[in-house]
Parts: sequence; structure tokens; C-alpha cells
Amino acid sequence: MIAEELINHMIPPLKVTDDSHKAIVWMEEFRCNYLPVVNEGRLLGFISEEIILESNSIDKDLSGFELVGKDCTVGLGSHFYDILKTATDHKLQMVCVVDDEGKYVGVITVQDIMASFAQTAAVQMPGGILILSMDLIDYSLAEICRYIEENNAKVISSLMVEDPMDKGKIKITLKINQLDLSRIVATLERFNYRVIGRYQETEASSGDQDRLEMLLKYLDI
Repeated sequence: MIAEELINHMIPPLKVTDDSHKAIVWMEEFRCNYLPVVNEGRLLGFISEEIILESNSIDKDLSGFELVGKDCTVGLGSHFYDILKTATDHKLQMVCVVDDEGKYVGVITVQDIMASFAQTAAVQMPGGILILSMDLIDYSLAEICRYIEENNAKVISSLMVEDPMDKGKIKITLKINQLDLSRIVATLERFNYRVIGRYQETEASSGDQDRLEMLLKYLDI
């Protein structure tokens, strides 16, 4: 998934000549905490209800506000991992997409990204989940996959994060296309891999859907 495919065409940009009252009305209408402010095709930044209320003025033109996230932008071809990183770095739930000339194209919300990710094979395909802990220097996805494939299974997706308790260690989350993980765990542990979590899944249940909807609702707050 790239930025061009994730643009939310339902969320319009505000003009610098619009007033703050219009911004608040649009935020309520489109259920956004922020909205982009554009002038002559260029992003000036994002306005929020909090910024407006702190100014004690709901009739002032947006040109009179100190906007945030002017550099919270990605290109049309940016991967959704880069989009999430940009949103996280700027502490915003919305990212602006610009073309090769830096002109405004549209916005992507974190909720849009999560909704799209939820439709990928990594989420939709049934399987089991393993979490491994190891030193970063020992990490080899190719080797881990080889041991898993020796048990007639495939790695559907993998995710690596730093262990917050130990910067020298990482945690690897693996989605595997098997529900019974016993033989895979035994193989990995035989080769000194430390399995710290294992979860079996079934095909998408109503409980899974409820949890997904709760996540999306949380992101929309």
C-alpha cells in the first residue's frame, strides 16, 4: 500500500482565508481532530480545535493562527510504514500527501491506514502467532523461516521491534499459516530461540471484528 492509494478524498483542505468557525464546523462534520490548511496549492500546516479554542477567537481567519505539522508530508509513492512513521514523528493522526513538486494532493488519516492494513492477507488469513525474543546480532529472518518451513508452514508476516526493557534485544512477531504451533515451537527452541508468546487464531470471528472496530474507534478519538 502506498500513499496514492490511501488518500482520503472525503476530507477537504481549508483555505488560509477561511475562518476558524468554518474549521470547527468541518472538523465536526468530517470527524477529524485536525484539518490541513492550504494556500496556492501548498500545505501551510494543520489546524485543530484545541489551537482555535486556545486563541479565544472563533471568527479569526486561519492566517492568524500558528499551525502545526507543516512538514508532516509524504510523497505519492511513500509506503504505509513511512506514512505511519511520519504521523508518529509529528504526533498527528493525519498526514499530507504532496506530488513531486511539493503541491498538495490530499490527506491520509492513521485510521485509513489501519483500516486498509486490516484487509491485507497478513491479517485476514487464519493462522497462529509466535513472539520471539533475541539479541539483535543473532537475528536472521531467513534462518527462522527455514526452520518454520521445515515443519510445512509459511511465515505470512513478520514484525520486529526493539525490546523497551533492553536496547540490545528485539522482539519478533511472526504470523504463521498454521494453527498448531507445537512442532514449530519445539524446533525453534531446539535451536536456542526463545519463544515468549504464542497465540492460535481461527478464521475471522465476530470477536476479532469487534476488536478491530474498537481499535478504529480509538484511533478516531
